[in-house]
Amino acid sequence: MSTRTCPCGLPLSYDACCGRFHAGAAKAPTAELLMRSRYSAFVKGDTGYLLRTWHPRTRPERLDLDPRTRWTGLEILDGTDGSAFHSTGTVTFRASYRGGSLHERSRFERVDGAWVYVDGDFLE
Repeated sequence: MSTRTCPCGLPLSYDACCGRFHAGAAKAPTAELLMRSRYSAFVKGDTGYLLRTWHPRTRPERLDLDPRTRWTGLEILDGTDGSAFHSTGTVTFRASYRGGSLHERSRFERVDGAWVYVDGDFLE
């Protein structure tokens, strides 16, 4: 069991936060938590989780992550809908890495009751 703080930025251990989603013990209940768990999957290099939580309509066949990328933080800037009462939602975030950052507005939908990433627009 990991007691390290979760990479997504919430004040919980990895196991109590995104680790449970990565392990399949739970599904992210909101679009924001899915976004956070996907960021943590990028940090951990968990391509299986990233592909499982990608909408079948837009999911690539494979995902090659650059092992040299060092993610350093996530900032949630805005969100619309994406709760248990919605079927779609957006999350605007800035993900920092050593040497820069990625600013994106991501779109999410529910598929068979589970939140999945559809696509996103790069900002700035």
